[in-house]
Amino acid sequence: MFIPKALTTLIGAAALTALPLMGLTDGDTQQRMAADSAARLPLEDLRSFAKVFEQIRQGYIEEVDDRTLLEYAIKGMLQGLDPHSSYLDRRSFDDLQANTTGEFAGLGIEVGIENDHITVVTPMDDTPASRAGLRAGDMILRLSGKSMKGVSLDEAVEWMRGPKGSSVTLTIARKGHKQPFDVTLKRDTVRVRSVRSKILDKGYGYLRISQFQLDTGADVTEELIKLQKKGSLKGLVIDLRNNPGGVLQSSVEVADAFLEEGLVVYTEGRNEAANLSYSAEPGDLTEGAPLVVLINAGSASAAEIVAGALQDHRRAVVMGTDSFGKGSVQTVIPINNERAIKLTTALYFTPNGRSIQAQGITPDIVVERVKVTRLDDSPRPTEADLAGHLNNGNGGADRTFEDRSREQEGREDWMDRDNQIFEALNVLKGLNLYAHRDRDRGLRERLARADEQQ
Repeated sequence: MFIPKALTTLIGAAALTALPLMGLTDGDTQQRMAADSAARLPLEDLRSFAKVFEQIRQGYIEEVDDRTLLEYAIKGMLQGLDPHSSYLDRRSFDDLQANTTGEFAGLGIEVGIENDHITVVTPMDDTPASRAGLRAGDMILRLSGKSMKGVSLDEAVEWMRGPKGSSVTLTIARKGHKQPFDVTLKRDTVRVRSVRSKILDKGYGYLRISQFQLDTGADVTEELIKLQKKGSLKGLVIDLRNNPGGVLQSSVEVADAFLEEGLVVYTEGRNEAANLSYSAEPGDLTEGAPLVVLINAGSASAAEIVAGALQDHRRAVVMGTDSFGKGSVQTVIPINNERAIKLTTALYFTPNGRSIQAQGITPDIVVERVKVTRLDDSPRPTEADLAGHLNNGNGGADRTFEDRSREQEGREDWMDRDNQIFEALNVLKGLNLYAHRDRDRGLRERLARADEQQ
């Protein structure tokens, strides 16, 4: 496994997902640091370690080789520091890189567990799974002859991944088919996009960021361009709920996309190299359109950086519930060609100097995720429904009960499916009204001053 000499800075909530983190010192510096540390090691404690090591070698019920015991010791040393420092073996590091880049060799299936069976949630577009015709709801009974009953989700994902070009046969049970059938797929590179967008209502966009990968900043720009091609943006919902974090630079790029200037985030640690700051460059891609950022308890680290920066700069209204509160930065340090450690080296702070660690981001407007029930669904006639009603005084078209119901259909659909998005859209519309009022007032004042000067 190749471990680069320098790694991109990332931040992620280990309780939610494992992701890499900061720059690395060069090899000579690491050797000097190791030599200095060795000179200061307490000999009595080292003797105690050696005695415990030997007792395990000689007396443990099963024989464990020395290399494995030393790996256990390293893991225990890191796990005793904090929840996010950890030891990375070959598999852990490969998983970390896949999460960071959003690319891996596999089949392109999102899976879940239903009735103790691995079940297809959805096949990803343009992947071996979609090309083979797999469908949501398909039950995977066997994978190349191995029974999948009782297999954990993590095991199933691991078995489905593999070298690009290698083949695997899935035995599928599908509703409407009397007998299971086999589908053979060839693994290929799968790219999981972390950003998607859509229009919620005329002029109001929605941007979902599921995690911060290396390309997330560029993907946000691409999705904003798509939204703006559909019409001028009056407002935008940025959905960071259940976003566990990821690449620090990508979180800075995303915040920068909505800011004209100013500090985005800074970090502080014991070593000078850990003290960094990141600022926005001129250019707001939405040209000042109102923003609402949605967060919840699953929004962590890089997601909290974006929410905190936009909140501190008063660029967005933050809605939802308190975020996770993961405000530390980890550095991935290679130990050899196959192993590395992930070490907490700094805390990060929002532009106003707030530490998120163990506190999280508090939303400006608290909105719990709930199921909304209408109190009165009975049809109510309007003036336009009455026989012989007078026409509109300005010549406008009648708006009957049926017309109004049709206009409300899209908004009510969001109220049923996701009340937080529904409330965010309402806030955006209110912000847009006030923005128009302020712009109109400014225009009137400029015209009045121009008249006075003439």
